[in-house]
Amino acid sequence: MKSIILAAGYATRLYPLTENHPKPLLEMGDCTILDLLIKNVDDIDDIDSHFIISNHKFYSLFCQWAQQTAPSLHHPVTIIDDGSETNEQRMGAVSDLLLALDRLDINDDIMVLAADNILDFSLKGFAAFFKEKEASVIMCHHEPELKLLQRTGVIRVDENMKVIEMQEKPLLPKSHWAVPPFYIYKRSDLPLIQNCLNHGCGTDAPGNLAHYLADKTTIYAWEMPGRRIDIGTIDSYTEAQKQFASHKREQSI
Repeated sequence: MKSIILAAGYATRLYPLTENHPKPLLEMGDCTILDLLIKNVDDIDDIDSHFIISNHKFYSLFCQWAQQTAPSLHHPVTIIDDGSETNEQRMGAVSDLLLALDRLDINDDIMVLAADNILDFSLKGFAAFFKEKEASVIMCHHEPELKLLQRTGVIRVDENMKVIEMQEKPLLPKSHWAVPPFYIYKRSDLPLIQNCLNHGCGTDAPGNLAHYLADKTTIYAWEMPGRRIDIGTIDSYTEAQKQFASHKREQSI
């Protein structure tokens, strides 16, 4: 299995912090947001390599990070430059994923993750769920707030957590199951992914791809066993730093 980490955004809502520095490489304690994510993924037995998609503006910074971080990982890291230099030129997460699949000629199961999230749980359970179901899987969590559901993907599932329907940023959500940007796609579904733009799939958010695939193939949902911190604004970044520091103190007690 390959991990593909989407890190080519420009994070304009975090300006000036991210005007000349990529959001995934912002500090979180004594490391970066991306360090926390990739070390979590790197612990999964089935993962054999990591691919991180950057824009051209921050490509050199990610390469520097990789040189420093790679020796501490079990599996190799490759940085991919999507060629964009401004927020207006950005390709979008789905197009970036398609670029990676095409350029690297990947023919394997893929774990796709957004680089700007912090998890307080291991992703090993997610990978084990994928093996159990022998189908593509997405992550989900119960979200009670309507406003938050309206800003994310929402799914309906059956008693076995098989996805029946997925909505992307719905005005009227059909459930309280929200979908964060973490997915494992089966190798046999790659042709669907590679052809998704020809069938109306949106290019921007990674949830657009999951929404498209939910109508085309079998997908199961794995409920998150812990918390996720989404770094979207300066306030959320500041709060994440506080929560991360608090969580580290709890672990040390």
